[in-house]
Amino acid sequence: QVQLVESGGGLVQAGGSLRLSCAASGRTFSVYRMGWFRQAPGKERDFVAAINWIGGKIYYADSVKGRFTISRDNAKNTVYLQMNSLKPEDTAVYYCAADRFGEGYSDSAAYDYWGQGTRVTVSS
Repeated sequence: QVQLVESGGGLVQAGGSLRLSCAASGRTFSVYRMGWFRQAPGKERDFVAAINWIGGKIYYADSVKGRFTISRDNAKNTVYLQMNSLKPEDTAVYYCAADRFGEGYSDSAAYDYWGQGTRVTVSS
């Protein structure tokens, strides 16, 4: 089992920044990739960004390219999502997820473990 705990959400004005953190514990050696997803009210859970635990290959959704940056600290078993130039449409609950097998970086069904989510609200 892998446990994931997100932090760093909050309320920010449009154009502002936030940094989300996801601390992983448990059988972290079994993780191939870490991802961030988000779910706005009444909408499906969407892919945001992902990073391979070994090698560090990175993937982004088109909607966040150039504004969000995903990174990892292997020593701390923590993944970060730096979010800049935030827009009201970025408002959502953001979830961290862990994928053991690396099947489909943008497919939520490929991820085996999920955090509880952290809420991000961007005001206009």
